Amino acid sequence: KKRTEYRRSELRLLESIENVCDRILEYNLHKERTDSTRFAKGMSETFKTLHGLVDKGVKVDLGIPLELWDKPPVEVTQMKSQCENMLETYEDAIYEWYFHEQDQKSLIDHLCAEQVLAADDRKCLKETLEMKEKKEKGNKKAKGNKQTKGDREDL
Repeated sequence: KKRTEYRRSELRLLESIENVCDRILEYNLHKERTDSTRFAKGMSETFKTLHGLVDKGVKVDLGIPLELWDKPPVEVTQMKSQCENMLETYEDAIYEWYFHEQDQKSLIDHLCAEQVLAADDRKCLKETLEMKEKKEKGNKKAKGNKQTKGDREDL
């Protein structure tokens, strides 16, 4: 019997697909961002600040109970549903890539760029959080480097 390496096995594909949409619930909405990186793992800067205030004893009223603050927002649960629909709709394309094309191109290229997204919507595939953070840090440094009256360099 011919032995299939795990990397190309149907078992691996099924295991990978099985919980991929559930893992979307680990993401949060970072409303301080405006591009596709607004969906990211971890707590948003806004909620970090709000939790910090609560930890210091400040009463914060968002209109929702504190225990719901860390639950996935509706946008993330909608994204999970969209993921499940996409897996079902593009199941054949995913299998085609996995068994025949994974050595030639990435799943993002095969599925997202070539099958799902219209040409003008593909720019989100190139967005990275690192680029955005570097830009923000650069802006903060530029603002932070401004000397004010009374700085030691003025003496």
